[in-house]
Amino acid sequence: MNQFLSYKWYLGLFTGVSIIVACGTQKAPSYTGEGQIIGSGETKALVHPEWSKNATIYEVNIRQHTPEGTFNAFSKDIPRLKGMGVDILWLMPIHPIGIINRKTSETSMGSHYSVRDYMAVNPDYGSMDDFKNLVRTAHSNGMRVIIDWVANHSAFDNVWTETHLEYYLLDTAGKIQPPLGTDWTDVAQLNFESKPLWPAMINALKFWVKECDIDGYRCDVAMKVPTPFWNDARAALDSIKPVFMLAEAEQKDQHEKAFDMSYAWEFMHICNELAQGKKPLTELDEYIARQDSAFPRSAYRMYFTTNHDENSWNGTGYERHGNARQVFDVLAFTLAGMPLMYSGQEGGEQYPDGKAHRLRFFEKDTVNWNNYKYQDFYSRLMHLHREHAAMWNGEFGGDFKKLKTSSDDVLYCYRRTNGADEVLVLLNFSGKPQSVDFLEDMPEQQFKSIFNSETLTLYTKGSKELPAYGYQVFVRG
Repeated sequence: MNQFLSYKWYLGLFTGVSIIVACGTQKAPSYTGEGQIIGSGETKALVHPEWSKNATIYEVNIRQHTPEGTFNAFSKDIPRLKGMGVDILWLMPIHPIGIINRKTSETSMGSHYSVRDYMAVNPDYGSMDDFKNLVRTAHSNGMRVIIDWVANHSAFDNVWTETHLEYYLLDTAGKIQPPLGTDWTDVAQLNFESKPLWPAMINALKFWVKECDIDGYRCDVAMKVPTPFWNDARAALDSIKPVFMLAEAEQKDQHEKAFDMSYAWEFMHICNELAQGKKPLTELDEYIARQDSAFPRSAYRMYFTTNHDENSWNGTGYERHGNARQVFDVLAFTLAGMPLMYSGQEGGEQYPDGKAHRLRFFEKDTVNWNNYKYQDFYSRLMHLHREHAAMWNGEFGGDFKKLKTSSDDVLYCYRRTNGADEVLVLLNFSGKPQSVDFLEDMPEQQFKSIFNSETLTLYTKGSKELPAYGYQVFVRG
């Protein structure tokens, strides 16, 4: 999205209506609206790519990631990210950006989410060959690349506005208009009740998989687009190669045939409220219970404390979480699902003087890497996720068990178990040191920290000291 919206907005109903699609000026495949290309055989339930079961994901802001803000400059950083434990690179929109109705000042570079041409790259970032080289570099490092896709709306000067006005939701005067009920005045609302739009959009999605060998998409405001469209798009893409699809949404039905993973937006907002003292830690227990009933075990859920929207519009992790910043990060990386990092997070989202560094959304604002101050911290969590089956994604991951302590009002402790693999997480959300005293009968087991040389013998009434806003992650062995 081109601007942060509240969580309630994300739970709003999309306005699209599922319809039967037809061809435009060139013959295109027919689709059922149920994730099946006509004549392709029986519809099958979604199958995750094998490589995704223990994958981690990193959101790349090409404009801000390097001083140059180009594909080629970013490509040089891929080996470092691989070393950190990153598996999937999600690139924010790489397309040319609209000029008409562009937001903010005359120096604005525009919103990434105002797409001028779905089948071209932003010349500010480089050429199509530069982008293909980025994908090849990622693949040679054993990584996957997904790109941001904005299906709900386009720029007012998108190439389609000149040739296919029927793709758009028009006002009473027959003119294209911005999405209703938003302040997205720089983008024009597409109309998924328009029969020709579906194959046109799907053909554009197929282009990047065929021509550039990308591995899937992160789909912007996916809840605003009819789920049957996404079902058809996934079927069409999988007919080329198995892809990975991430929905910026929290909808159970989208996991059935379209999306591997969805946003854990509610979790992120709960973290903000916990940090502000607006909710007790028991809210996490209630959240976990809701997730177990709201989503199937097979669904991947993406856990995070920051991303491009949150960073630009609501503040850095330090602004929102204060001294408990790393505690919330450990929680997000170990509680459930696939962990996300955002460009610059390993630098601490700070200027050298310690002030918060919100990346400007519309202008050039290079990440201050701050000597990669927290790279080791995140790298250890990323490798934990990849190497320990208890941490894996969806049904491949381990069971969760909350551990009762003598201070559950400020401590949150739990274990994740998958067969012989076990991870123990201890978190202190208090500004004072705490003794973690376990109150359950547990067999004696030896654990070692992923962060330092500390060990823990876990048994009935065993204990561990944590400093103010302290954390520890132990693995059995």
